[in-house]
Amino acid sequence: MQKREEQGNMAQTIVPYAVVHQPRRLKLPAQPIPKGASPEDICRCLFDEKLNKHYFKKVAQKCYYPATTMFQNMVEEGFKLSLGFSLSFIKQAEEWDPVLLERFRHLVGHPNVELTGVEPYHSFIFYLDINTFVDRMRWMVSALKEIFGVEPEVTDTTEMFLSNEIYYALGKAGFKGALLDGREWVMGWRQPSYLYRYDGGPYLLARHYQLSDDVGYRFSNKSWSGYPLFAETYADWLSWTEGDMILLGWDFETFGEHHWEDTGIFDFMRQLVTEVHRRKMSFLTTTEAIEKFKSRSHYLPLPEFPSTWAGEGGTWFFLGNSAQQSVFQLMHHAYHKAKLTEDPKLIDLALWLCQSDNLHLIQWFQRVDGEAEVSAYFTPNEWWQLEPGGIIWEIQQVYKNFINALDPHVKYRVADLKCELNPVPRDILVR
Repeated sequence: MQKREEQGNMAQTIVPYAVVHQPRRLKLPAQPIPKGASPEDICRCLFDEKLNKHYFKKVAQKCYYPATTMFQNMVEEGFKLSLGFSLSFIKQAEEWDPVLLERFRHLVGHPNVELTGVEPYHSFIFYLDINTFVDRMRWMVSALKEIFGVEPEVTDTTEMFLSNEIYYALGKAGFKGALLDGREWVMGWRQPSYLYRYDGGPYLLARHYQLSDDVGYRFSNKSWSGYPLFAETYADWLSWTEGDMILLGWDFETFGEHHWEDTGIFDFMRQLVTEVHRRKMSFLTTTEAIEKFKSRSHYLPLPEFPSTWAGEGGTWFFLGNSAQQSVFQLMHHAYHKAKLTEDPKLIDLALWLCQSDNLHLIQWFQRVDGEAEVSAYFTPNEWWQLEPGGIIWEIQQVYKNFINALDPHVKYRVADLKCELNPVPRDILVR
């Protein structure tokens, strides 16, 4: 790479972002649901809250507590962070670790931390019902305000999922900005290190996926050519990047869960603040970056096929094998059947069943590669006793059981059952 002084228009601004999420895992093997079961009884058959609590507590000790402490110290030293939360995580924290939730509230309350909006259940509802997606994003804003006292103005939807119509939906929901992954097939000839916009809607901040993944995925990989990665080296890479700003996007679980403490990830992050400042660079939150660069934002056409930060950046990470496609179909049927009941509690359960994690966790099916290894890592250890084929079958059965359990809850009206036998007009028959 060329050094900063040998190039022009090098990025002076770093925009760090992290998202906190825990899925609501399904109960496997699938539990039979008695006919006429209440929404509460159906819920108990669908989700394994004991398993969810186990993994929440595990990640809290390895990641959430030490990482919040790390970031709290870093923002005191001038680091800035945009931080997203799924309400799936928030609900688990409220129930199982209110002390941890208070730690996050304290972090979000710091002037150098900005709250970012995330689809509340980390779901794929935008694929099933775009208007419901808009309503859910608005609801998420008000829910986060109640929890943290501030409203997010920027969003990353689910796994930075973005496409042409999702962009318009986010505009209708009232967001000032949105995050997307800066893949070459989305950016074209453009660099991700500038602020963009499409058709007068929300501003677009493109994640620099190479530099982000150096920390998010490759940091502890001993076979990586960049291993071991030092803060001084990484700060050099940042300072040699052309553009206005560099959006770095990570899972919050990167720090302590994906990369354990003994990899040096916490020391690396603490030192990074010093190294960035030493190179005369600064940190901004996402809305600060929008305000600073909006006067020279650039046009970015958005693809009809969605982009995401998962895997190689396309929907095939979630829908690339036959098992994922079957579960995705069942998501549709479960949601549509729940809508027919007109029962808010049952519709809410269907929305939980739309979590993207239920597709992510079976990405490994009939695949052997790095992405499949990542997916298998996140699949609960307790499920593997069912063997791969058994896991797929049982997940599908969860959805089928839910769909069938809704039969008694679909209420017909007499008018719906009438069949008017009026004769067809002759002119229509002639045509």
